[in-house]
Amino acid sequence: MITVVEGISAAGKTTWCRAHAAAHLVPETFPEERRSWPETGSEVARAWTDWNAHRWTQALEMEQRTGHAVCDTDPLKLHYLWGLCRIGEMPWPQWDLQLAETRAAIAEHRLGLADLYLIKTITPEAARTQRDGDIRRTRDRFELHLRLMEPLTEWYVAMEGALAGRVRWTLPPDMPDNTAPNPARYDLAAFDGLIAALPRSR
Repeated sequence: MITVVEGISAAGKTTWCRAHAAAHLVPETFPEERRSWPETGSEVARAWTDWNAHRWTQALEMEQRTGHAVCDTDPLKLHYLWGLCRIGEMPWPQWDLQLAETRAAIAEHRLGLADLYLIKTITPEAARTQRDGDIRRTRDRFELHLRLMEPLTEWYVAMEGALAGRVRWTLPPDMPDNTAPNPARYDLAAFDGLIAALPRSR
């Protein structure tokens, strides 16, 4: 079983993962060289897809080893670029490049759709309070993440339609462990249904 825990910065997802799924955790990680990458172009789309595929492989390995992988943020990660395009921070042609790379990776079983998605929504006020209370982390893109709350929600509403019963809008008091395997893990029709359900622009 693979569970994804999602939410904007300071929503509490990492805290929940560490408290409830430490033995099954696939942490959020980033390539060290990412700050030197260009923002747009086919090469950076491919580089991000390769990194996301690396995290998916970690999830598969954890699932194989322990029976359950819990991912702090979605290895698919496509919602992030789509959200940036939705709020005008990235050009839509970059979305087209990233979408094509991601779809090809799913077809190759290098990326996939999880069995369960736990989504933590939060008000800006609550997120600011939690950010201010966590002195261990520097959140230099916090205001940007606040703006991404609406498109993040739109993404997982579309996901809920594509994968009925696999999206929950809360972080439960205990780690779920009774979700049936997702038969659409690598199903391009389900993925295409998700993409078709997304609003394209404002």
